[in-house]
Amino acid sequence: MDIFNLVFIVILIALTAFFVISEFAIVKVRSSRIHQLLEEGHSKAPAAKLVISSLDEYLSACQLGITITALALGWIGEPAMAGLLRPLMDFLHVPASLSHVIIVGAAFFIITFLHVVVGELAPKTLAIQKAEELTLLFARPLIIFYKAMYPFIWTLNGTARLITGLFGIKPVSESEAAHTEEELRLILSESLKSGEINPSEFKYVNRIFEFDDRIAKEIMVPRTEMVTLSKEMKIQEFIDVVREERFTRYPIIDGDKDHVIGLVNFKEVLTDYVKQKEIGPLSLEHYVRPVIRVIDSVPVHELLVKLQKERIHMAVLMDEYGGTSGLVTIEDILEEIVGEIQDEFDTDEVPLIQKVSDTHYIMDGKVLINEVNTLLHLSMEDEDIDTIGGWILTENYEAVQGDSIDYEDYLFTIKAMEDHQIKYVEVRKKPPVKLEEQPLPDKQPALPLTESKAI
Repeated sequence: MDIFNLVFIVILIALTAFFVISEFAIVKVRSSRIHQLLEEGHSKAPAAKLVISSLDEYLSACQLGITITALALGWIGEPAMAGLLRPLMDFLHVPASLSHVIIVGAAFFIITFLHVVVGELAPKTLAIQKAEELTLLFARPLIIFYKAMYPFIWTLNGTARLITGLFGIKPVSESEAAHTEEELRLILSESLKSGEINPSEFKYVNRIFEFDDRIAKEIMVPRTEMVTLSKEMKIQEFIDVVREERFTRYPIIDGDKDHVIGLVNFKEVLTDYVKQKEIGPLSLEHYVRPVIRVIDSVPVHELLVKLQKERIHMAVLMDEYGGTSGLVTIEDILEEIVGEIQDEFDTDEVPLIQKVSDTHYIMDGKVLINEVNTLLHLSMEDEDIDTIGGWILTENYEAVQGDSIDYEDYLFTIKAMEDHQIKYVEVRKKPPVKLEEQPLPDKQPALPLTESKAI
């Protein structure tokens, strides 16, 4: 009988481990990984998918299993251990009154130790580290147990939902499983530290999060820097301009930049030029293609979809008054995700932010204020201004080259201007102020209390 009880104790502890492993594994396993295995045709994936899809029910099954095994272990385990310990007490001639106390205490300690360590703690650690493999392994046995105990589980679950419903708490299977942006950033940071993703992948995904918050005005080529051509320009003149500017597409205007009628692709003109050798008399008007015109506050991701749908690589941006404020190309949008893209003709292109030292930068006037805030840990705010150059002009509208603006710990100096546009800004951190020791004033001797001055 004692051997039978010991075997039964081992089985109960093994069942406890099974339910503990199942509970922690199905909570820890990634549902996206199970979906992937299902698509790959893994034989055990359907059972795992069923379990994680009804997480609330199967967690209840695990809890019921753990409770049953714990009760059975207490009912059978302690008497069995007491039976094994009693001969030892008799051999040691321990008094009966003291022997009973020692046997009960020792049996309780041994069973509790085995149940907690072997049945729960060790399986929990294993389940957390091998969640995917153990979920696939134990999903089918757990489903069998769930079906066998369904009436009890249904009753217990219904009662639990009734109680939690009074507090407005939804079941696990109905709760929101999506991750917030901050949670995803944290997951990416942990993946980067563990080597699961490389720094480039981490940078690209972070840029995508920032990309979603951008508007077209923040990434545009401003009106003052737009290279526009008149529709009456001759082909030979156009080729001379291309030789100097080296762009592929050019906005075509009818009068001024507020009247952009389309764009011309140099490749199309060049093809005809090579074929016909001489098309000088023709003007650019013969090659004008439609161009998208959108408000400059349109989100960048919406503009990208529109450009893809229209199969156009350039969009002209309008301000709130209908005038042209700038233009955006596909390359400008892609650079928001992958960083600056330079081709063989961009040899003279410099980065928007040039780092001289940790406290010294040269910035393009088009750098966004929020980028400056992030880089320098500042709190500049202006709802109507997007760029550092615009911010300086709002602080001092009569600013000229060489003028400086003092803000928090940094000094912003205009390094270069073109007409009224700030091209480059030098940013330096102010040196710490040294308090000079001031001489203390000489103390005057106090007058005796008995003396007074005549008025």
